Formats: sequence, structure tokens, C-alpha cells
Amino acid sequence: MSDNKTLKELAEAVSTDQIPFTDAILFWLKLGFISFGGPAGQIAIMHQELVEKRRWISESRFLHALNYCMLLPGPEAQQLATYIGWLMHRGWGGIIAGALFVLPSLFILIGLSWVYIAYGDVPLVMGVFYGIKPAVTAIILFAAYRIGSRAISNGVLFGIAVGAFLAIFWLKLPFPLIVLLAGLIGFFGGRLWPHQFSAKAGHGKATESKLPAIIDDHSVLPQHAQFSVSKLVLAFAIGFLLWLIPIGLLHFIYGWEHTLTQMAWFFTKAALVTFGGAYAVLPYIYQGAATHYGWATPQQMMDGLALGETTPGPLIMVVAFVGFIGGYVNELFGPDQLFLAGAVAASLVTWFTFVPSFVFIFAGGPFIETTHGNLKFTAPLTAITAAVVGVILNLAVFFAYHMLWPQGFGEAIDLPSLAISVVAMLGLFYFKLNIMMVIMISAVLGLLIHSFV
Repeated sequence: MSDNKTLKELAEAVSTDQIPFTDAILFWLKLGFISFGGPAGQIAIMHQELVEKRRWISESRFLHALNYCMLLPGPEAQQLATYIGWLMHRGWGGIIAGALFVLPSLFILIGLSWVYIAYGDVPLVMGVFYGIKPAVTAIILFAAYRIGSRAISNGVLFGIAVGAFLAIFWLKLPFPLIVLLAGLIGFFGGRLWPHQFSAKAGHGKATESKLPAIIDDHSVLPQHAQFSVSKLVLAFAIGFLLWLIPIGLLHFIYGWEHTLTQMAWFFTKAALVTFGGAYAVLPYIYQGAATHYGWATPQQMMDGLALGETTPGPLIMVVAFVGFIGGYVNELFGPDQLFLAGAVAASLVTWFTFVPSFVFIFAGGPFIETTHGNLKFTAPLTAITAAVVGVILNLAVFFAYHMLWPQGFGEAIDLPSLAISVVAMLGLFYFKLNIMMVIMISAVLGLLIHSFV
């Protein structure tokens, strides 16, 4: 047996024989149902299970994969699951890990969206969502604070955040343009003033366990994780076809201006500008879905974000809610097929939102593994993340306006909603409650106020 063949077999054994595929599938399935708490919580669960408990992958390889996922547009926790699944069990491992991270949330949100739109005028449901809306505003403010405390470490980054806020609030610039401008500032600024754009650790670093991992720092790279131009081209070609064929069929069957075709195109663009997590791209989704297309109202958007916070999976799954409401309200398949229209639209936008994430992992993963420890693209990400803080703050202002003055700025302020938002902010900032608890408390308060006031 030759040395090359021995190394190849050893590499394959590292990721297949010692980590049973069935065990991995069961873990990804469980993760899909327990992945509450946003990306930080989801990443923490994966770290605890995969690095500390199961020892399937080493600390440094886990963080190396995470750093790459943070550079990409899209939900970093879902991409991290896809990356690790791919590293352990090739393409099918990545597909299963990434899909199971999303599918439970999709099915749950389709059910909750149907209850919301079909029975939303029931007093019980109205009271619950009356309390949830102020909580959403507090949650977004907390997200801006949490990201800002990590991302803004000097006056230059603070200026980028302020500039992004003014650009979207005052100048009404589209979110993708703001991301592009911030990335360019980071690209050139990182070369002129590298200290001002030095990246910080995004999610912290846990203590390295001294127990050996199955895939550790010195493991021989599996063959599928070794970079080649042919693999890169193949990954992009397959991904392009998985996008082109569905949108081409929609265009052929329904035409370009049909709601389903426009949803496919809009959420494709959204998937490519989701730098900085779901909170960063929400303003872009709201600009398009609520203002331009009218698929959902601002109030429905707030309710959808609350549903997204209370279900497992990535927060960007709020797109499924937007799709369901748009399909249901527009009666895409006629008045007798409302649920089917909503479910199809929700599934469609989920497909076009997440296909790019899989492509980025399968195309870039081999290069990242081959160049372990040589990432030098953090300056644009640092600038984009600073801009994201300003964009999220604008989103909080947007929600606060619709929450406090539901009838318009000239009308009386909604004092009960203001009180609930203050309670929610105290719970998040002072008492350090998790988001689920804050939403539950706010829902109970809203139900009580709606019932007795």
C-alpha cells in the first residue's frame, strides 16, 4: 500500500469511521428543535456539545470555522452547523446539518403564522401580540447595544455607525449600498490605519479541553476538504443551478411580476446582504416587504419578529412568516387555498434565503481548511459590523414609532405600550433575563391590559 493511499484512508477515517453518521444526524435533528437564543445561544450549544462533550472537533478548528462563517452573509450559526457537518461527513453531512437547523423552525412558523393570520382578531391573540410588540422594540435596542459593545472600540468605528444610521434614517439609502460602502471603508481603512480596524473576538473563546478531539489541530485533512479549483467551480455551478431552475420555472409559469417570482428574487438579494446577522438585514426586508411590495404591514412585521424569537432556528426565519402572510393575503391560489398559498410562499422564500449559505460553505470550506490560520479579511467585516449597529438602531426607531403612535405621530402616545417596553428593557438590561422570558412576561402584561383596560 502506498504512502498516499495510506494518508487518504487515514483522512477519510478521521471524519467517517470515528464519528458515526447516524449519531451526527440525531444531533443535528435535536439541535434543530432546541436552538433557541439567537446565534450566540446556538453557537454556544454547538460548542458545548461538539467541542466539550462529544469531542468531535477541536476548539481551534471550531473557532476557525466560526471566524469564516462570520465573514459571510447569512446566518452564521446555521452556516457553522453546515460547515462542521460537511467537514465530518462530506457534502451530505453538510446538507443534513444545515437543513435540520432550519426545517423544524419552518414547520413551526408555518403553523404559527396560520394561527396568527386566521385567528389574529380573537381577543386572546390580540392581547398577547399587544404585549409582544413593545418587547420587540426593547429586544432590538438590546441587540444594538450588545453588538455595539463588541464592535465599536474607537471613534472611527463609532463614526461609521453614526453614518450608517443617518444614511438609512435621513438619506433613505438602501441597506445593500450601506453594506458596500462600509466594506469599502474597512478595506481601505484596514490598510491605512490597521489598528483602527483590528477585529475583536466575536463570540469569545472557551477554555481548551486537554482531551483529544477526533478532528483536532493536527488531523490530516479529509480528501473532500482539500482545495481545488474544480471543486470551487463545481460548488458554484450546482448552487447557481439550484437557484436558476426554480426562479426560471416561476418566471415561465407565472411571469416576472407575480408575487412568488418577486419573492424569490427579493429574498435572493436579501440572502446576499445579511452581513452582521438577522437584525442587520431586517431593515432591508422591511423596506422591501412592507414598504415596496406590501406583503405585510409594519405591525405584522413586528409580530413576525416576535414569533421568530420564540421559535428554534435562525432568527432570519422571520422570512418564512413574511412569505406566509404575503401568500395568504394575496390569495395566490384562490380564496379556497389560503393555507396552501401561505405554506408554498413560506417554503419558497426559505429556499432562496438559504441556498446561498450552503454554496458559500461548500465552495469556500476547502480553501479555508487548506489555509488554516491565514484569514486576513477582518477589516471590512469590522467596518460592516459597526455600520450594522447604526442600521439596527434605525430599526428600533422604526418599531418604536409604530408601537407608541399606532395612529400617527400627531395622535396620543400609547402609554401602556410604553410601560411594557420599559419593563422589557429592564428585564434585558438590568435583570439579564433571556429573550424568551421577556417575551412571555410582555405577552402576559399585554393580555392583562387588553382584557381590563
